[in-house]
Amino acid sequence: MAVRPLGRRGAAAPGPDARPGRGRLVAGAVAVALVAGGVGGGIGMYLERDGGLTRHRVELPQASADRTARAPGSIAGIAARALPGVVTIHVRGGSDQGTGTGFVLDKEGRILTNNHVVEPAGSGGEISVTFNGGQTAKATVVGRDSSYDLAVIKVSGVSGLSPLALGNSDSVRVGDSVIAIGAPFDLAGTVTTGIISAKERPITAGGHKQDGSDVSYVDALQTDAPINPGNSGGPLMDSEARVIGINSAIRSAGDGSDLGGGQGGSIGLGFAIPINQAKRVAEELINTGKATHPVIGVTLDMEYTGDGARVNTKGAKGPAVTPGGPGDAAGIRSGDVIKKVDGVPVRSGQELIVKIRSHRPGDRLTLTVERDGQERAVPLTLGSAGSP
Repeated sequence: MAVRPLGRRGAAAPGPDARPGRGRLVAGAVAVALVAGGVGGGIGMYLERDGGLTRHRVELPQASADRTARAPGSIAGIAARALPGVVTIHVRGGSDQGTGTGFVLDKEGRILTNNHVVEPAGSGGEISVTFNGGQTAKATVVGRDSSYDLAVIKVSGVSGLSPLALGNSDSVRVGDSVIAIGAPFDLAGTVTTGIISAKERPITAGGHKQDGSDVSYVDALQTDAPINPGNSGGPLMDSEARVIGINSAIRSAGDGSDLGGGQGGSIGLGFAIPINQAKRVAEELINTGKATHPVIGVTLDMEYTGDGARVNTKGAKGPAVTPGGPGDAAGIRSGDVIKKVDGVPVRSGQELIVKIRSHRPGDRLTLTVERDGQERAVPLTLGSAGSP
């Protein structure tokens, strides 16, 4: 069935009584009505805007625009300095896509972010970086490591880069003020504030693969600064505008999934990778494309429910103690229970891994080991294993 567009209905042919003059009069009347309507509307707008036909106009007092710069140590001052060095990252790969944050490391275009931000790109996907000023650029992966949940990407042909200064996470104290910058829910350049609410908080995140190879172990900085999905990889900064951590995970009211996955909102429990650990890993990724992992050369019984981390007694997946490894050299045996690292208690195998990963290969530690109900101190030098 044929139809006609609204407002374009066909006109009937003039009949014998048609009077062109009358038609012009009607058209003129319509025109007058439209003009009068326009004038009346204008008068109505004038009366409404200026309060009627009176000589008194109301103007409310208002402060003039303040163009002065904010103090460098204020939140606004820190944000102004840091925002040019923070980027929003969009990733596409196959059916996967995601948004995260990163920050500029150097003038050569290297950017640090989380591994789980760039992971969806896989080997053939696309990574796009958007700078605070709106400029966009394609990026390639320099190196990434799922165990540390860190990745370095690089853009080319971009000038005027603003690298962020790196702080020292060993100097951080509970109660210190912090600022988080990122793109929560793709809202780029979002600035939130809070404090360091805890240190050395052992957390694990990820773990979507069956073999557990994508689980990250972090001895994290805990903050109440609001961070949400999309903040991943963004900087956590101190009051001197220095990066002290990389925002990586949140505990949500639901399942506490990591920032790159679930959509749970912030409840004031965010976790950041300490910058000292991130700096070492970033340097290794830049220099070699891979990161090294400190090891003690033992396999752990992850099903052990007692207090501490028990060295395997079954020899599953290789020997309980690697022959010639750091644990073997220190005298650790199958069935020993590791209770402390440098005097800090560990309650499970996961916590022991987190504590070990917070160090670097070659570091000397003192483990408190329980054997046959007796505890003893065991000095140990950490070995090294490359990322897979």
